[in-house]
This record gives sequence, structure tokens and C-alpha cells, in this order.
Amino acid sequence: MRIRITHETVYSYSEPAKSAIQLLRLTPRGHEGQTVLSWAIDMDGDARLMRQEDWYGNIIHSLSVPGPVSQIVLKVAGEIETTDTSGVIQGGVERFPEVFYLRETHLSRADPTIREFAETMAGHLTSPLEQSHALMAGIQERLRFDTDATSATTVACDAFSAGHGVCQDFTHIFLAAARHLRIPARYVSGYLHKPGEVEQGAGHAWAEAYISGLGWVSFDPANAISATEHYVRLAIGLDYLDAAPVRGSYYGITREALDVRLRIESARQAQA
Repeated sequence: MRIRITHETVYSYSEPAKSAIQLLRLTPRGHEGQTVLSWAIDMDGDARLMRQEDWYGNIIHSLSVPGPVSQIVLKVAGEIETTDTSGVIQGGVERFPEVFYLRETHLSRADPTIREFAETMAGHLTSPLEQSHALMAGIQERLRFDTDATSATTVACDAFSAGHGVCQDFTHIFLAAARHLRIPARYVSGYLHKPGEVEQGAGHAWAEAYISGLGWVSFDPANAISATEHYVRLAIGLDYLDAAPVRGSYYGITREALDVRLRIESARQAQA
């Protein structure tokens, strides 16, 4: 299917900031299930935008805005053609061997309760594919989706203990549990097309696990499914910090307010 995305982010400052720096992972790469038909990043104001690649092969843009800065308006728009590959990702850029993704991070650390959960849900299974599906289903059953429960700095064990969180938390818990079972797993940021829900409040996150004989396979514990043609993949990493669509900082004595406007629709919807 063809998915059209318009993602606008507005940063407003209570007092003009002296300068601002942003790191953007907002440009998708193609693979066998995803073709980028068009994509552009536009900025309002006097800003410098430099395109690079990070160590994972993600396309990143470094954005620097000289001060004084009262507002930054960042707009991303494009169209992606996707096909359903049953969650299997092939033809993507791979910079590290699979074992690299067994590394634990602060956000995706497995504490005793997550380790016990992993053993209970999947420890008796011998196939990593079956184990990954069991973990995904178990997380979705155990946690409640709650946009007010956690923040970008919440670690997996805290979200698991609380029993609620957002897709980022569900994904970090999956990573912690899968790596405990010696299944290489990584974080994926992107977009999810939801039929009938064009206006959305945020992007999406899910996981990929390496399965021998298949390669990287996607698992979305927030929805208990593998990625379909409704998913658009932006960036990968060991956790959210490696794949966050936007990260940055500003200089000055001020307060920052963030407003996100996101439209995700099929090209057919957009033309109707």
C-alpha cells in the first residue's frame, strides 16, 4: 500500500534561546518491504541542516539554529510504498553482527522480575521464533497502554513493575526479555498507519529479533502482531536513545514547549 505521512514538530520557547541543536532520525531507508517514493524535510527560519549516517546506518540530519530562537518549525512529508513481508526484514542496511544486539542498555535492562517473566513465558520453548511470539503476546496481555504513565527516560523494569506504559516501554521490555533468552533484539522507531485514524499524537515503536533461517523479524508487543504493510520503519538501535526520531538541546534560560501534528493516511485516502 502507499502511505502518505506529514509530521510537523513545533518547538516554542518562553524566552528566546541563545541557540538550539537537534538530531533528526526522520528519513526512512528502503528495504524489500518498503520503498521511499518521496521524502523531504523542511525548516522555518535560519537553520543549517546536514545529512549523515549514524553507526547503525540510519539516515540522520544534524540541525543547528543560531539564536535568538523563539520557535522552530520542523516539517517532514513523504510517501512510502509498503508490502507485507510477514514481519521479515530483508535488504536493509546492517552494520553490526547479530550478537551485537545482545547488549544490555540502561533503558532495556532485565531485572529479576523481567527475567522470571521471560523464563515463564518462553523458557520452555526451544524455537527462538516461538519464544519471541510468546514474549510479545505476554507483554501485551500484562501491560496496559497508558500515555500518561511514563516518560522518555523510563526504564523497562519500572514500566514492567507499574504494569502500564507506551509503545516505547513495551518495546524495551521485549528487548530485555529477549536478550535474557539470548535472542538478539533491537529497537525500531517509525510510523503506524491506522485505518480510520488519520490524525495521531505520536509515532510508533516496536522490536526486531534475529531468528536464524529468517533473519530480522519484527514484533510489536503494544499490538501483539508482527509488522504488516501498515508499518513504516525509520531507524534502529539498541534502545530508544539510539533510534529516537528527534533528540536535541537548547542553550539559554527558557522553557521549551513541544507540539506535534502527525497525519498518516493511505494515498487513496489522501486523494479522496
